[in-house]
Amino acid sequence: MSTQTSDTVSYSVEEGIGLIALNHPPVNAASQDLRVGLAAAVRGLEAEAGVAAIAIYGEGGAFIAGADIREFGKPVVAPTLPDVCLVIEGCCKPVVAVMHGPTLGGGLEVAISAHARVALPGLQTGFPEVTLGVLPGAGGTQRGPRLIGISATLDLATTGRRIGAEEALALGLVDRIAEGEPRQVAITVAREALAGTLKTRATGDLPVTPDQAVLDDMAAKLARTQGHLFSPHKVVEAVAGSMLPLIGGLAQERALFAECIESPQRAGLIHAFFAERAVLKIPEKGATARTVQAIGVIGGGTMGSGIATAALLAGLRVTMAERDSDALDRGRATIEKNLEGAVKRGKLSAQKRDTMLAQALVTTTDLGDFAQADLVIEAVFEDMEVKRDIFRQLDGICKPGAVLATNTSYLDVNEIAAVTGRPGDVIGLHFFSPAHIMRLLEVVVADATAPEVVATGFALGKRLRKVCVRAGVCDGFIGNRVLSHYRKVTDYLVMDGCSPAQVDRAIKGFGFAMGPFSVLDLAGLDIGWVTRKRLAPTRSPDERYVEVADRICEAGWFGRKTGRGYYLYGGDGPVENPDVLAIIEEERAKTGVEVRAFSDEDIVERYMTAMVSEAVRVLADGIALRPIDIDAVFLFGYGFPRHRGGPMHYADCVGAAALVARIERYAGEDAFYWQVPPMLRQMAETGGRFADLN
Repeated sequence: MSTQTSDTVSYSVEEGIGLIALNHPPVNAASQDLRVGLAAAVRGLEAEAGVAAIAIYGEGGAFIAGADIREFGKPVVAPTLPDVCLVIEGCCKPVVAVMHGPTLGGGLEVAISAHARVALPGLQTGFPEVTLGVLPGAGGTQRGPRLIGISATLDLATTGRRIGAEEALALGLVDRIAEGEPRQVAITVAREALAGTLKTRATGDLPVTPDQAVLDDMAAKLARTQGHLFSPHKVVEAVAGSMLPLIGGLAQERALFAECIESPQRAGLIHAFFAERAVLKIPEKGATARTVQAIGVIGGGTMGSGIATAALLAGLRVTMAERDSDALDRGRATIEKNLEGAVKRGKLSAQKRDTMLAQALVTTTDLGDFAQADLVIEAVFEDMEVKRDIFRQLDGICKPGAVLATNTSYLDVNEIAAVTGRPGDVIGLHFFSPAHIMRLLEVVVADATAPEVVATGFALGKRLRKVCVRAGVCDGFIGNRVLSHYRKVTDYLVMDGCSPAQVDRAIKGFGFAMGPFSVLDLAGLDIGWVTRKRLAPTRSPDERYVEVADRICEAGWFGRKTGRGYYLYGGDGPVENPDVLAIIEEERAKTGVEVRAFSDEDIVERYMTAMVSEAVRVLADGIALRPIDIDAVFLFGYGFPRHRGGPMHYADCVGAAALVARIERYAGEDAFYWQVPPMLRQMAETGGRFADLN
């Protein structure tokens, strides 16, 4: 017979063993209900005379996967997780935690407050709080050093990395690895605790070995590498407090945790966390995805070989086509290099790589070999006629029900679909380079795309471990449409007085890993040049057009792949290209622009305001479903600083009224480019927020 202490926790007694079962689907998050129930269960079993030992285990796929993130930033409701951990640690009877599945953050803190820990194979544990802008706030920075030392605790808590059962055992975070179902293991190890064959002790009673040198080294390292972040530095302060008596250290940890909760970075990082989940809510959610086991990839260049690599790593059979054997050989060599990289990173065994290359990858110059493919992805050069011709051929080759996908970055998917007799089977799957690494996948839904084809695109993306975002059809979809707009403001800044390096430095200071001109050099300047030439006939005569980038391309400088672009490559690293600076000076003289100085703050404000302006138009046009979808695109595809949450979250932080005022001020210089989106103006007048539209 079991006693229910809350909706999510119950306990029972079996031959003197108290068993506490946690059942809060899907992952046993440490919600207020679970905290209430867990504390009550421990106290209830402690009071039962017939109970000699207690074991806590989780039903379903996890012990406790972590705190309930939805509670962050809201008023604290008792009991807090630190209080629950003290109840467990202070229990007069031995308490064993049986850890399985994801046991992270608050879940690990509950486990280390028990008197012994046993892991099941497949355990994933660690302190990921830093990735959400906070720190372990329920004793992790205090009990961690007592179990595994200051250095190991700093490593886990400042990186947020997850470790498996074997590493946890080696560190001393768990006492044993056991096979079996959680409940049965709980019974067994509780009996072993009673028999003394499983050592039990109160973690808080263990001594901490002081190590100020390690603390100082970590503080200095974080100052160099993560100076723009908040919570990692607070982790070091909290771990330093472990050298105090436990109660004093816990109080210091909690105060630092509260500082993190109040930080804007916490709000941005949690917004980013929820963005990854929010994008899965699409109108086609109820449609049944088609089965995909064998895919075709047309094109063996950087993008095509990257897509093929991602598919192989996901366990799919891949047929890759190119126009001739030389191109095929280059494509296969790229795939082999990509897979070798996965082996070196420990993501793939050498044996599995060899099996993939021998059995799962076929290369061909004949599109007829796609006759039995479940899904074909075209990844050739960005030319509409080339793509239309390929889709005409696929229409006659592929089996009924096969999904025909284009990886176009900008072109009209409706126009591509129209050349087939099966437009409902056509979809855009816009990968980002390198496709086997970058997490974003824009699923571009054309006018006739069938719901089950959309569902198939999302299912494939999930299998490839991508963050899928649904996009409508327009030039550039979500990301590249917005990019095309704010890319222009960087040209204007350069013409008006900045150097490309100054712009890059300011944007990196905001938190991007690379500045916009460095990104252009990395991607290849010829890609944007093709798009500009394609759109030239539609360009308004009122638009301010900067010819610097075109002149760089005309000189044959396409960035890193040619050794020079905005920067020179080779030697000790990229340096400013003096020939580009000369072109800029010539263009300034030709146009008679008045050169002036810009601060880094000026640069960031113009860059971000331009980004938000076009993002609002994308939202208003229905190309993106919600503001958070736009945030996800930029977080996972364009290197937007995660702690800032995305462009729409940034817009809410600045406020619609302030953004409108900026645009109106800039419009005095260029009224064609700087126009207030009607949706933004309305929000400024009503005090609305983009978060309210999610």
